[in-house]
Amino acid sequence: MPSRATIEEVAVTAGVSRSTVSRVVNGSTAVSPEALAAVQAAIAELNYVPNRAARSLASKQTHAIALIVPEDTTRFFGDPFFAAIVAGITGALGGSDYLLNLLIASDDPGDKMTSFVRNGGVDGALIVSHHTSDAFIDRIADAVPVVWGGRPLRQRLSDYVVDVDNVAAARSATQRLIDIGRTRIATISGPLSMLASVDRVQGFRDALSDAGLTPFAEEEGDYGETSGAEAVRRILSVGTPDAIFVASDLMARGALNAMRSVGLRVPEDVALLGFDDSAVAVSTDPPLTTMRQPMYLQGETMAAVLLSRLAGGEPEKMTILPTELVVRASA
Repeated sequence: MPSRATIEEVAVTAGVSRSTVSRVVNGSTAVSPEALAAVQAAIAELNYVPNRAARSLASKQTHAIALIVPEDTTRFFGDPFFAAIVAGITGALGGSDYLLNLLIASDDPGDKMTSFVRNGGVDGALIVSHHTSDAFIDRIADAVPVVWGGRPLRQRLSDYVVDVDNVAAARSATQRLIDIGRTRIATISGPLSMLASVDRVQGFRDALSDAGLTPFAEEEGDYGETSGAEAVRRILSVGTPDAIFVASDLMARGALNAMRSVGLRVPEDVALLGFDDSAVAVSTDPPLTTMRQPMYLQGETMAAVLLSRLAGGEPEKMTILPTELVVRASA
């Protein structure tokens, strides 16, 4: 792979000084028309790309941060969790000089996203919905200040995290199902490549164990509505539970529709409990009992922690936000 042209090579090719090239690259008007034309021709000839990292060092900051979401666009735009997170972030940035860059990709072929961040495109990054397979995220976290929404699976002592206690939240949700007399309790988890999903399964198992019960079934989804319906069908293929704890409201809506299609009633036959307390929870019939997590506050807090870091502050490295059981008709 040929090496990237340098600003010095552009200056030699154009027959001007390095400082003249720098002025052209940075949009200065203090350049003669002849020098401007020579530099532009040299840039085109050498395929010169300015080193954004060097420019950031010169100006100290870009006044931009990235929200990085390692998901496909269908999941991002279809899940109200992300809308609430973005709203919280933009709310926190409203009084600052920073702009938000949204980077959505389930993978980073060619390292385009990673290179953008590592070459000085932003001053810092917020990362949510990360998976064990997202190796490019680690390279980003090594390059700029990062705040994680949810604990990363490979957490380091230097990481800054804003999260909820997913184990305790799932335990409380499952305990609700036990308290209303249900004993054949299944769960539909999110992707087990995500620590939040693993923690919610752990909380589910802990609550059942404390009550002397065993899981009726455990199925994995992807937090999306279709996966909730598919997971319920797998559960029903081996029997009928009397309750299901579902790790997102979207999956719970899919599960509800799939159960209704085979004649099961909620909550009479199967109690159903979701997670998030998004707008989805009140759109179903019956409305969902769910575990509320403060999604807007999470986005707002993540941005506030990153802004503090960029300003040289020392915010808390681990911020745990509260969850709350919201009881409606489904359980």
